[in-house]
Amino acid sequence: MRPEHCVTRHHIEVWHDRALPSGPERIGFWSVLRGSFLPVLVWAGVACFTYFVYNPVVTMVLGGLFALSFVVGFGLRRRARHSVRCSAYGALGGVLDKAMAGF
Repeated sequence: MRPEHCVTRHHIEVWHDRALPSGPERIGFWSVLRGSFLPVLVWAGVACFTYFVYNPVVTMVLGGLFALSFVVGFGLRRRARHSVRCSAYGALGGVLDKAMAGF
């Protein structure tokens, strides 16, 4: 993949499309987080709920699932020859997007 086409809105999935720029241009980490604000809140709420209601171990298991999903998404994007930055942003956005589909 050519560097000028990496880290564009076409290769990054985020929950709210309106947070991204209108055209194919580089986006920052805060744009990815702003676009994924609702899933971040849901993950944080579930983590707090499991920590206080069940056990901190359950929260660590959920965190591990999140981290595992991120690592797999990052690896798949790197294998598809995306840049490290594009892979990281895409993995974060993809995990948050797919998590909301599960909720």
